[in-house]
Amino acid sequence: MAVENETATPAADMQDPFGSPHNIVVNRALAEFRAGRPVVIADASQALITFPVEHLDDRRWTGFARLCAPASPVLVVTQQRSRVLGLTGPVALRLAPGLDAEQILSLATDAKVEVHFDSEPLGPFAAAATAAIALAKMAQSLPAVLVASIPAGRAFGAQTPIISVPVEAVDEFHGGLLASLKLTAQSDIPLQGGISARFAVFTDMLGRNQIAVIVGRPNFAEAVPVRLHSACLTGDVFASGRCDCGDQLRLALVRLRKAGGGIILYLAQEGRGLGLTNKMRAYRLQDAGLDTVDANTTLGFEHDERDYLIAARMLKILGCNRVLLMSNNPAKISGLSDAGIEIAGSIPLVTPVTPHNRRYLAAKVVRAGHRLGELTKELAEDGARKSR
Repeated sequence: MAVENETATPAADMQDPFGSPHNIVVNRALAEFRAGRPVVIADASQALITFPVEHLDDRRWTGFARLCAPASPVLVVTQQRSRVLGLTGPVALRLAPGLDAEQILSLATDAKVEVHFDSEPLGPFAAAATAAIALAKMAQSLPAVLVASIPAGRAFGAQTPIISVPVEAVDEFHGGLLASLKLTAQSDIPLQGGISARFAVFTDMLGRNQIAVIVGRPNFAEAVPVRLHSACLTGDVFASGRCDCGDQLRLALVRLRKAGGGIILYLAQEGRGLGLTNKMRAYRLQDAGLDTVDANTTLGFEHDERDYLIAARMLKILGCNRVLLMSNNPAKISGLSDAGIEIAGSIPLVTPVTPHNRRYLAAKVVRAGHRLGELTKELAEDGARKSR
């Protein structure tokens, strides 16, 4: 296996051996958001104190409102969520006095909202509020944040240490995160069915692991069969009938063994990049009648939040620049191609359609343009009937 020298330390990090100051402060801010603590986000003209709705309870709601005084917090939601509320966004929701944490959470998650609110454009704090939403998404929290404008440089006291993050640091973080990805460990792992595989583990500066499962002996001088597979705990591990993920993973392994070799990139992008918690929230909305696309956007996300730049970087580190992509999803083809990977062709992975996953597969065909071979037309007609 050819491994390119993609892990060389960038020049900026030679000056900052522990990472750039911007990357460090965003990393720490993400830890604060995951722990349910406020973060200040500021630009040259505006400072906002922000809090992720994901961790809201009555005690934290009271404490955050106290930190914001004399200003009153507003709830910032994405454009996707604002459409559910009958608005055009992204917008800030002014919260009526006396609302509790559960009612505020309903404004961010429920398909039908009965809580009263008024709205206003983001206005002068749009950049900082947008950065706060980006931070929440990176923390795999709900894309909704409580914010209040505060004087620049305001001190909160030693008992309430609050991290301050420049807007531009959040904007730059994704590039730094991608550049930090490196190959950290490899080992041979024999798999069921007589499949010989090598697991190559990649790690970024957040400590997240992405895995390349290298089956057999792929020839990197030719187009390598590759499967981009987003981690799916329910389907891959527990064989959930709600999706086709586990079936696709197992079929890909068999096909790669028969082909003599290839790669499965097992990406830490559960629930199309929403994370496991939000995936379960989306399932709850599906149980109430929404399809998989509308469930994700109802929660305020894009219908698919996955990022294929990280997959392209993994392939380049492995020395694989030309692939035969095993996928039904045209977004994966364009995502890899845009990131500099040559696509020699694509092969659909068509797995059994069951009463449990038929609605899900129909939505993927109709709403997301997936191609499932001969089943595409049948499922498209199925999905069209359900949307009438």
